[in-house]
Amino acid sequence: MVAHEGHEQSTTMNMEGMDMSSTSMSSSHGMSMAFFTATNTPLYSESWTPSSAGAYAGTCIFLIVLAILLRAGFTLKAWLDRRALRSALKRRYVVVAGQAPVLEKVVSDANSQTGILTTNGVEENVRMVEAPVEDFQPFRFSVDLPRAALMTVLAGVAYLLMLAVMTYNVGYFLSILAGTFVGELAFGRFTNQALLHG
Repeated sequence: MVAHEGHEQSTTMNMEGMDMSSTSMSSSHGMSMAFFTATNTPLYSESWTPSSAGAYAGTCIFLIVLAILLRAGFTLKAWLDRRALRSALKRRYVVVAGQAPVLEKVVSDANSQTGILTTNGVEENVRMVEAPVEDFQPFRFSVDLPRAALMTVLAGVAYLLMLAVMTYNVGYFLSILAGTFVGELAFGRFTNQALLHG
């Protein structure tokens, strides 16, 4: 009789174990690891689940706009970097008492060259000096704080787009690609100009 009770307990435990494993298997099948086409895929939370084809289209349009804004943000960052570099090039320096004047430094600079400048038939002797620009500009709150804030926003938008792709919804994925294409089409040339002339 004791052996019969032990057999019943082990059978019950095995059945419970099978129920738990089948439950965990069915829940793991709920998250697909392959692309699928559905119009009711949640985005970012359960409350943002499109309930109609129109709501799904609106969600896709939101993702397109978000991808365009990400590309525009990178263009803005390149433009701000270019403006900061221009500002550094135009910065005027004060000559401190006891140091050599700028003219003496220019004349003694090995990288400076003399030449003749002709404008409207008038010739002048000039000395050409390379602009004193370093590879790394000094830290400035007015430049580095907005740059860091903008980069943080761009990282947040990029991670939101990544999470949308990770839903494996084909419509969401194609919307992000479409937004990236339109954003590059609209803003790509400005970024290239900022890099070339920066």
